Amino acid sequence: MFGVRHNFIDDFPQMSGTITQLKSSNPEFAQLLSRYDETDKKIYGLEVKSRPVADIYVEVLKKERLKLKDKLYTILNSKP
Repeated sequence: MFGVRHNFIDDFPQMSGTITQLKSSNPEFAQLLSRYDETDKKIYGLEVKSRPVADIYVEVLKKERLKLKDKLYTILNSKP
């Protein structure tokens, strides 16, 4: 969707406790989550401000956000 924030924890509310725990105990997870949030913030800013920017740039950012989301989800599912 256009102009909507994609907070990771909102996509997986049933795992909010695990996300919070991993954020404080797993440095890799915390770093990936931070990068995810930064990327999402960039995308949102570009969409809301309607600033002229190449479509390919936004597409690259969205693909990066998706890759980060996949990595985060993989870590979430490997947690016993």
